Amino acid sequence: MTEEETVPAVRADRLYKVFGKEGPRAVDLLSDGRHRDEISELNVTAAVIDVTFDVEPGEIFVVMGLSGSGKSTLIRMLNGLLEPTSGVVEIDGTDITTLPSNQLRRLRSQHVSMVFQHFALFPHRTVLENAAYGLEVSKTPRAERREKAYHALGLVGLEGWENHVPEQLSGGMKQRVGLARALTAETDIILMDEAFSALDPLIRRDMQTQLLELQASLGKTVVFITHDLNEAMLLGDRICMLRDGRVAQIGTAEEILNAPADSYVANFVEDVDRSRVLTAASVMLPPSEGLDSSVAPVHPDTTLANLFHRASRSPAPLPVVDDSGRLVGELDGSALLAALAPNGGEAGGAGVSGTGTTVTAEPGRPVSKEGGRP
Repeated sequence: MTEEETVPAVRADRLYKVFGKEGPRAVDLLSDGRHRDEISELNVTAAVIDVTFDVEPGEIFVVMGLSGSGKSTLIRMLNGLLEPTSGVVEIDGTDITTLPSNQLRRLRSQHVSMVFQHFALFPHRTVLENAAYGLEVSKTPRAERREKAYHALGLVGLEGWENHVPEQLSGGMKQRVGLARALTAETDIILMDEAFSALDPLIRRDMQTQLLELQASLGKTVVFITHDLNEAMLLGDRICMLRDGRVAQIGTAEEILNAPADSYVANFVEDVDRSRVLTAASVMLPPSEGLDSSVAPVHPDTTLANLFHRASRSPAPLPVVDDSGRLVGELDGSALLAALAPNGGEAGGAGVSGTGTTVTAEPGRPVSKEGGRP
């Protein structure tokens, strides 16, 4: 690794988790390409199979898959709650699979926090005490942990609720306490296991927005587990799609939507609202010489859903201008409409565009607030 390259915040290298006495033998068979259904005679359960990825500092990395795809088992290996059958997990360059238990506990308390699906709050502790619990375990002085917990509760919008107990809170508020607990610990990495799936749809969307707003200001590294594709595409800088324990595809929302790796991924993304995933950069044409400079520009990261009204009212193509003020393209209503249908409808096809031009977003590049992400 060169000096310019950063150490991944989280790294999984050829991870396997096979439950059962014949786990090592099963790994040998699975590494040769066997499907997990083909090793049933070993009386094992292969939950995670040959999973490899890097999560960069400050990235929201979403692991998405159906029930039984291995995503919850995977996240428990990432913080050492489960030991891999084979493979390596690194946190900030440290191989946690080789650490003794005391060092592993110290690493978790200093580097990794977890937010659970069902809140995992202590019912007889106050909101403030629940938020400060991680620091209490690490023997942080009382005054310091209370101060940090107050601050974290303010970040998640729970000012004034510090002395309430969990039964007095709504589901969304309970999950905000769980998020505040992770923030109070001041770890750089937050693991979120189906954190919003138990919430009602409106509260869930509110929590998604809350997470993106916090991420814009705090820049945490987040590994987010979900079974909801729309949630994955809203939140993820990159998405890792799991199928039957294996990685089906890793990429940005646009990459997965525009160029699915196989028919399984293509079928999965078929019903996604493309207008809320694709951006101006995905469908723009090269700027023409006679482009009307009086037309208000749009940002390359603006989602198509936020462009239809403007394009329909503009007599001329919309200029696309980047953060430096450079004109990078133009787009009109016909390009926007053409982008809503999959290009050719085949997995692994070219990128989207009704213009014949494919522009692929940079991996990990966030969408602007106008487009739905901070």
